[in-house]
Amino acid sequence: MGKFRRVPVGIVGASGYGGVQLVRLLMDHPEVELVYLGGESSIGKSFGDLYPHLAHATNLLIEAVEPEIIAHRCEVVFLSLPNGLACQIAPKLLEKECKVIDLSADYRFSNLTTYTNWYGIERSDRTIAATAVYGLPELYRDRIAEAQLIGCPGSYPTASLLALSPLLKQGLIVPETAIIDAKSGTSSSGRQPQTNLLLAEADNSIAAFNVGRHRHTPEIEQICSDLTGHELMIQFTPHLVPMVRGILATVYATMNDPGLVRDDLITIFSAFYRNSPWVNVCGSGIYPQTKWANGSNLCYIGIEVDPRTGRVIVMSAIDNLIKGQTGQAIQCMNLMMGWDETLGLPKLGFYP
Repeated sequence: MGKFRRVPVGIVGASGYGGVQLVRLLMDHPEVELVYLGGESSIGKSFGDLYPHLAHATNLLIEAVEPEIIAHRCEVVFLSLPNGLACQIAPKLLEKECKVIDLSADYRFSNLTTYTNWYGIERSDRTIAATAVYGLPELYRDRIAEAQLIGCPGSYPTASLLALSPLLKQGLIVPETAIIDAKSGTSSSGRQPQTNLLLAEADNSIAAFNVGRHRHTPEIEQICSDLTGHELMIQFTPHLVPMVRGILATVYATMNDPGLVRDDLITIFSAFYRNSPWVNVCGSGIYPQTKWANGSNLCYIGIEVDPRTGRVIVMSAIDNLIKGQTGQAIQCMNLMMGWDETLGLPKLGFYP
């Protein structure tokens, strides 16, 4: 028998919170070998210099971002970069037949005009962007399995869409009435220092931000429009809460059939996600907490019906750095490579 061969993978943009999660998860993945870490701001430093708690686990150095060299060494490349940079690198990697998984917003949009309007970045890679598949496996599993380029969802859209999708796909709600009220820990804003993320600013406080203009809004609307078959606008309001990780998205919507009760909705959601190992639909009267998902790739969904108002309330809890970012990216890689969707991903969170 031949020697077992692990698939060589690389990360461009390894220094942020997304990068460090990817390093940790990929090092534990049974089918891959992490062979490259790239980032222009830290060239020559060891990963242990950036994250001392991992110095004993990896001696990889941060290297220059040179697509031809990366493609020669890696079969799969994760791009964990600020918006507007992945679209400069991905075409060169794809040309060399790498599988590319982008964690930024660059390849999430089927219409690049929408991307430019919300992100202010002009694009010249429309042909390549048209080949990208939106990386939410619970909706697009088959397309992901055939793709070479994945645009991974944002963390807010992941939590929100997993709550909304069964309602829209099954025609259970009046789509235009959907409202998303979402709350996230501070790690969703990345590792760069910001005044509003200082302990003195964020602790003992909760605040909405980017109300009516958050960049994840058009991403949510795009997928909701795909599910309903017509253009749809969604009211989405994010909040920052004084915790490190986790997102809770609460969705409110008017039901088409006010006669449906909570157990009906739980049955429908359970059937919708019956082949989705990372979605856990809670039982009657159980509402998810972000702590349940902490450190795992799970999404916990709780459902309630208010017969007085005729509305359904769906609560979705994820770890923003795992199911909302890097775990989902690895979930996509597993599908692209023909592996089990759960491979190398944490099935249980840290509790308490």
